[in-house]
Amino acid sequence: MIKVGIVGGTGYTGAELLRILSQHSQVEVRILTSRQEAGRRADALYPSLRGHTDLSYSVPDVAALKACDAVFFATPHGTAMQMAPDLVAAGVKVIDLSADFRLQDKAQFTRWYKLEHSAPDLLKESVYGLPEIHRARIRKARVIGNPGCHATATQLALLPLLAAGVIETDGIIADSKTGISGAGRELKLGSMYSETADMLKAYGVAGHRHQAEIDQELGAVAGGPVSVTFVPHLTPMIRGIHVTAYARLKDRAADLQALFEARYHDEPFVDVMPAGEHPETRSVRGANVCRIAVHKAPDGKTAVVLSVIDNLVKGASGQAVQCMNLMFGLEETLGLQAPPLMP
Repeated sequence: MIKVGIVGGTGYTGAELLRILSQHSQVEVRILTSRQEAGRRADALYPSLRGHTDLSYSVPDVAALKACDAVFFATPHGTAMQMAPDLVAAGVKVIDLSADFRLQDKAQFTRWYKLEHSAPDLLKESVYGLPEIHRARIRKARVIGNPGCHATATQLALLPLLAAGVIETDGIIADSKTGISGAGRELKLGSMYSETADMLKAYGVAGHRHQAEIDQELGAVAGGPVSVTFVPHLTPMIRGIHVTAYARLKDRAADLQALFEARYHDEPFVDVMPAGEHPETRSVRGANVCRIAVHKAPDGKTAVVLSVIDNLVKGASGQAVQCMNLMFGLEETLGLQAPPLMP
């Protein structure tokens, strides 16, 4: 059994990790940490976990975490990079759901997150945890920077087009809608029901942090700089991300449906829908899957890609478990095969 620790177990991504791992046949969660809730049972904070875990929260302790095989960080930015070096030196694999190990350029990290990176050597060897691009590297990694939710849906939408060279690398637009759980569990005015119900608004228009990893990863796929105008929007739903991506076609005759089906044919967690269909966020709720549909605009000049994920699963905790499976040589889909929740 893989002995696992979860640092930061009270937020939505930490709770989602515990939910998924409680059903994983090869994992035993040994440590669940929270300074604020130390001593409290997890199923008291999240009653949905009653009967699935008897763990209580404890104060983070690096010495105790060193006894784990893998440690997940579901913590604010800046926490994982402080603790990861000691854990990695002790042979522990680290999967970070914050942004500490997503960006290879530490100057970019400082620009977007207003923090100096305290573990630059570990940052250099970390692997961006999007299996659809980096599966081989993830298998050998000691440190994973789990992708952001908007970034996951956006990259999976554009990856086949850029890899095949059928679109222009500038003028790309990614319009992303997200559920409120993406803001986390902390009490904030902007996350209150009365502030978010019956409402749609854009945010981060002048620059959202996920822009940096979108540019980094899609630029690597395209073999040069890629210009994506990325704008997120908050919608009155709990879970889900819906990205609509627009890109100018170089080759108007390209069979986009065949291109996407070929690129994702062997991907267990990417579902390319039949031609002409439109994915819904509710069709991926609670599941580690990205559903994609690709269309051509009526003018025949523009590719339009629709990409939906659950922001807490394929956009966070499910993808982290997918990476863990790869790192330990397990079947990639282990513990992640439950179908979405409907309605």
